[in-house]
Amino acid sequence: MQKKKFIFDLAILLVLNLLIKPFWTIIIEPKVQGQVGDIDYGIYFTIFNFSLLLNILLDFGLTNFNNRNIAQNSHLLSKHFSKMLSLKFALGAFYMIISVFIGIVFLKYDFKLLCILCLNCFIISFTLFLRSNLQALHLFKLDSILSVLDRLIQILIIVIMLYNLFGVGIDVMNFVYAQTIGYVLTSLICFIVVLNKTHTFKLNWDWAFNRMILKKSLPYAVLFLLMTFYNRLDSIMIEKILGGDAGKEQAGVYAKGFRLLDAANQIATLFSVQLIPLFSRMIKNKENVEKIVKLSFTLLLTPALIVSVSTIFYAQHFFDKIYTQDTKGFEILAVLMNCFTAVSLTCVFGTLLTASGNLKKQNIVALGAIGINVILNFILIPRYEALGSAISSLVTQMVAGLAQVYICYKVFHFHVNKKLLRSVFLFIAGLFFANYFTWDLLGKEGDSWMFNFVIMLIFSVILAFATGMVNPKSVLRFIKYRQ
Repeated sequence: MQKKKFIFDLAILLVLNLLIKPFWTIIIEPKVQGQVGDIDYGIYFTIFNFSLLLNILLDFGLTNFNNRNIAQNSHLLSKHFSKMLSLKFALGAFYMIISVFIGIVFLKYDFKLLCILCLNCFIISFTLFLRSNLQALHLFKLDSILSVLDRLIQILIIVIMLYNLFGVGIDVMNFVYAQTIGYVLTSLICFIVVLNKTHTFKLNWDWAFNRMILKKSLPYAVLFLLMTFYNRLDSIMIEKILGGDAGKEQAGVYAKGFRLLDAANQIATLFSVQLIPLFSRMIKNKENVEKIVKLSFTLLLTPALIVSVSTIFYAQHFFDKIYTQDTKGFEILAVLMNCFTAVSLTCVFGTLLTASGNLKKQNIVALGAIGINVILNFILIPRYEALGSAISSLVTQMVAGLAQVYICYKVFHFHVNKKLLRSVFLFIAGLFFANYFTWDLLGKEGDSWMFNFVIMLIFSVILAFATGMVNPKSVLRFIKYRQ
């Protein structure tokens, strides 16, 4: 019964996210950008990424700390929830003041747009905190539904705007307002659900408790801040380094490729969110995590490699379909999507380090990644514009991902799995052959590419089993460890 329940919960998670979020990324956002234009969308995208840079002030590591803490001590939910909620609201007010001040005084951003986007960030962070309680309690089916509810509401509202059904057209501000409505409604529902899981609830401010929580969550806060910087700094640097309308337009062009990477990363993040309580519980019980890490690595890296390698060959075709014959910037997607493989490494090995509380080395890696990212951006953006930033992002993510793999092998004394390395090498080589064969030899003009792409996907799945990247027994083992 437990195995069936887990399979059902995992299926719901994947199906809902694969149905709703790609629709937003592939259909809704491109149509919005197509109507408002690259320059206006570039302004929105730059301010949106800026609002995420100081996101740590909203959370200060509370969500990750809470997920790990409640997973190991579920009885603390009722005791800590109301106190942490008071702290969450205080952090939200602090974030709004600092972000708006910096954005207006130093970066000269639009006041109204900046305020709404910062408010959206607060609501998102608040919802993630609420959901961390459900994840820690292993209520994954419920959490899966809530994870896509905001997007579903936003899609319905924006479709109405796109077709001007009630006399309300689409522009940047209406696009942002639609997101606000979706986030607010989802957050209210999450709050009601979590409230029902607590025995007592009363907002109160506890200085001693808050100091203790902030002190314990500080390493998580620093890590999150550093990772956010090297993940979200690119569009801001593009806009500032190039300047004027050229900078805004290139930020918009960069957004075309980045939104597809961001959608893929969200799937990997969902996987890692489920791994945090699993790793935390196993580490607390002093269980060997090497096998489950290997299983998680292969299950996540396999689709990541398929997506990354295929995008190198088919990026122009993807852009042609998604952006209705506007292929400007497809090279950026071809580079950026390979970050998905690096992010997948972080989602497994970085999550393991987070669950173990071993954050000092992670923070060092993240700080080094920021240095690499900033230096490469200053060198490459003036010469290659948005494409230069994409190259910088790929190098940064790969260095950070591989560094975390190395640290995990040292910290947990993992053995070098030569068989696994051989499987990965053969799988990558096979993917390049399959993509080149279907893209070039079978014809790359017209609509035949879609048929060729499907052939490539089928061959890739067969290749995954043939090389040993995926073993049917792996899924059963993963289910066993998840219980």
